[in-house]
Amino acid sequence: MTAAADAHGAVAAPMVPVGFAVSARRQETYDTWTLELEPRTGTALAFEAGQFTMLSAFDCGEVPISISGDPGTDGPLVHTVRAVGLATEAICAAAPGSVLAVRGPFGRPWPLQQLEGGDVLVVAGGIGLAPLRPAILALLARRERYGRLVLLYGGRSPDQLLYTGQLQEWGERGLEVWLTVDSAGPEWLGHVGVVPRLLDRARFDAAGASALLCGPEVMMRFAAAALTRAGVPGDRVYASMERNMQCGIGHCGHCQLGPTLICRDGPVYRWSELERWLAIREL
Repeated sequence: MTAAADAHGAVAAPMVPVGFAVSARRQETYDTWTLELEPRTGTALAFEAGQFTMLSAFDCGEVPISISGDPGTDGPLVHTVRAVGLATEAICAAAPGSVLAVRGPFGRPWPLQQLEGGDVLVVAGGIGLAPLRPAILALLARRERYGRLVLLYGGRSPDQLLYTGQLQEWGERGLEVWLTVDSAGPEWLGHVGVVPRLLDRARFDAAGASALLCGPEVMMRFAAAALTRAGVPGDRVYASMERNMQCGIGHCGHCQLGPTLICRDGPVYRWSELERWLAIREL
C-alpha cells in the first residue's frame, strides 16, 4: 500500500504525518484546485486507485482527500480539493513551495483486476470524478484487458466539470465519454439532465459489465438502481463513500456507516453492501 508499509501491508506509523511540498497548483473550477505534492524525503507514496490520505495544512485541521493521481507512476502525489471549510480552504490556497502534512494512504481500493474481461462503466457526479481519475488512468493503461470503457459524468453547470482538458485525451485512448449538466446556457451543446439518464445512451453488455460510482449519494442511488434495472449484477456495482473520517484507521468511529467504518472497510463498497444502509434516513 505504501513505501512505508510492513510485510502485511499495514501502514507504518499511520498516525504520524509526513511533510510533502506543493510542487504545482492548478485551478479546476471557481472553488476547486488540483495540487501536486512531492515528498520531502524523496520517497514517492505508493497507492492504489480509490485510496485516500489524511491531508492537512498546519494549524488548520486535517481532512480525508481521495488521491487523484496515476497509481502506475512514481510521479507526484495528486489531490483535487474543493474549498468548503477552514482546512480545505487552507489546502487549496497552499502555494508552490508550501508544505502540507500527509498520512496514508488508507482504505479499500477499486477492484480493477476483478473487472477484467468485461465492460466497465465509470459514473461520476461533480467532484466525484476526482476519486475515479486514478481508476480511469489504470483502466486505460491496461486497455486490452477490458471490454468497452464508458465514462458518464455530470456537473451542476459546464464550468463545474473537472479535468475538461483531459476528457478528449481519454476519449482518444479508448474511453467513451458522455457528459451532462443540470443547467447551461445556449453555448452548451451537450446533454442537460441528471447523470443516470445517460445510461440510456451508453452501449454495454450488462450481464458481464461492472460499474464504479462516485458522487452525491442521491446520484449514486439512482445510478445504481438504473444499472441493476439494466441487468448489471448488484455485486458488480461499486461505490466510493464519503464520511467525516478523522483517524483513517478505524479507531475513532466518526465514519461509521451501519456496522462498518468507511476508513477501514471502504471507501469503496459493493452496492449490495451499501444499499440497505443508504435506505435508512440520516444514517
